[in-house]
Amino acid sequence: MIENTIQSEIHWETIYAKVVEEVDQLSFARFGYDDAWSVGKRLLEISRERNHPVAIAVVFGDQRVFQAALPGSSANNDDWLDRKFQVVRRHNAASYAIGCAQRACSGDYFADNGYDRGKFAIAGGAVPLRIQGSLIGAVGVSGLAEEDDHALVVEVLREYLGCRVLNGSGS
Repeated sequence: MIENTIQSEIHWETIYAKVVEEVDQLSFARFGYDDAWSVGKRLLEISRERNHPVAIAVVFGDQRVFQAALPGSSANNDDWLDRKFQVVRRHNAASYAIGCAQRACSGDYFADNGYDRGKFAIAGGAVPLRIQGSLIGAVGVSGLAEEDDHALVVEVLREYLGCRVLNGSGS
């Protein structure tokens, strides 16, 4: 039993390190309302193509600047997004990274930090938006398995960042 716990902790530490590294590569030189709309629309397009029952949002601070929901999603997904965004705001890290870090240490995120389960969700799907390393907001998806929510956001942000670099508009 102890060996399984140690292996599990190492597994989550490895995933945590990977998530932090991939998210740290997603910093932009600028990112405005038009960019938020473009990223949100791309998430919507891909989710429609793949028949994902998701809610999608982009926030700048507390302001929701893009929001969409596809069939099969519900108001519960909106609530999950709000709570995932709260984790990003608090830690300047992807909600999945914080969840992985917590699983690696086998603690209780809520009890250990005094956080309300109704306000925070350490589940994957919310990724920080950073301009030159500074947190300005987040992009989130809710409705899939947490690692898939996270992967979809990272996929689209990487794609968008790559297109901007290729088009000469900077990162």
